[in-house]
Amino acid sequence: MVPNPTLMQAVEKLDYRVTVGDVAAQAGLDINLAQQGLLALASDAGGHLQVAESGEVVYLFPKNFRNVLRNKFLRLRLQEWWNRIWRVLFYLIRISFGILLLVSIALIVVAIALIVLSLNSSRDNDNGNDSGGGGGIFVPNFWFTPDFFWIFYPNYYDRPYERRRRRSRNSEPNQLNFLEAIFSFLFGDGNPNADLEERRWQAIGTVIRNHRGAVVAEQIAPYLDDVGKGYGYQYEDYMIPVLSRFNGRPEVSPEGGIVYHFPELQTTVAQHRPRSVSAYLEETPWRFSAAGAGQIILATGLGGLNLVGALVLGSLLADGTVAAELGGLVAFVQSIYWLLLGYGTAFLAIPLVRYFWIQWRNSQIAIRNQNRRQRALKLNQAEPELQRKLAYAEKFAAETVVTQEDLVYTTETDLLEQEVERSDDIDAEWQRRLNESR
Repeated sequence: MVPNPTLMQAVEKLDYRVTVGDVAAQAGLDINLAQQGLLALASDAGGHLQVAESGEVVYLFPKNFRNVLRNKFLRLRLQEWWNRIWRVLFYLIRISFGILLLVSIALIVVAIALIVLSLNSSRDNDNGNDSGGGGGIFVPNFWFTPDFFWIFYPNYYDRPYERRRRRSRNSEPNQLNFLEAIFSFLFGDGNPNADLEERRWQAIGTVIRNHRGAVVAEQIAPYLDDVGKGYGYQYEDYMIPVLSRFNGRPEVSPEGGIVYHFPELQTTVAQHRPRSVSAYLEETPWRFSAAGAGQIILATGLGGLNLVGALVLGSLLADGTVAAELGGLVAFVQSIYWLLLGYGTAFLAIPLVRYFWIQWRNSQIAIRNQNRRQRALKLNQAEPELQRKLAYAEKFAAETVVTQEDLVYTTETDLLEQEVERSDDIDAEWQRRLNESR
């Protein structure tokens, strides 16, 4: 079984010596999953178990455990290889939409030009116009500029003259090249809250750790979405998933208030300093596009040009004889005309639909953020009843630090060697027990 990547990252952040509670709080993992994952990781990566006199278990991992796993698991190596390949493939997919747009415009413009030239030539022949009026072809030079490949440059706007021009407009340098901006305009830049659940449980684990393993529901509510209404909220049913994940248990105060105690998050390998955590879980609003304003205007303009060009081309091809007469490129364009028209329509329709969808989605996010903010304010302005619950929770707050001096057993060395090293401690323990028995 391939180890959990989140668990491995937590072990590295905690300097390779951890307890189950350390990992569960750091990564927001379920206690049971963290315990099973640590056992599996220790087995696969050559980790060691250290047992304290109090019975607490500490897991010690080599700093190169990822290399050990990589050499052991073919699947892990293949996954890392595929991740590198996918980054390249996805980049090609992203820029393909911009390339298709440019190709579509080019095909449409050239086909229209050929058809118009053919129609003008036929009209001149019909009129017997042999005077050679010199009707030249005007080719706009905006297309064939020496700087055509600017569309591929991610740092195009970092050039000195562009930086000066953009600073004069009080705008920020853009990080997307033109082809990437096309994809961003069409489909956006992904879910900004893809890691929301991970952030949620990490924040909850940190809050519990900061309060030394004992909290009240009001301290957790700002990080949850649905806390229920009526009896569900009054009886704090929303705490059940938190208790299940971190193996906690409720404790009832003499006044009838409920506090929540998490013994396994009270054991650590180092003195815990409170970590900063936001007052409430805040979702990030969706963004229409990371492309710059100029890139969005340009993409919209090119999309409009593409659609209008497709409609004009459709009217020229309507009688069905032009393509047959000209053949070649015009015949090819006619064969894929509906694809060109469909792409031109979708190019403008998709961002339009997505814009209104984002507005609705952000309104829902704003409501959830506001609800969590209100719960955080309620906690800061604690009423007397809540203050009594917080005081009662302090009675269960504790922290057990397992140091090297506390260890009675470790898999790092042979058991006989450990007994020799601890012979003085063993003799002292026997002497203590003899004195007690007298």
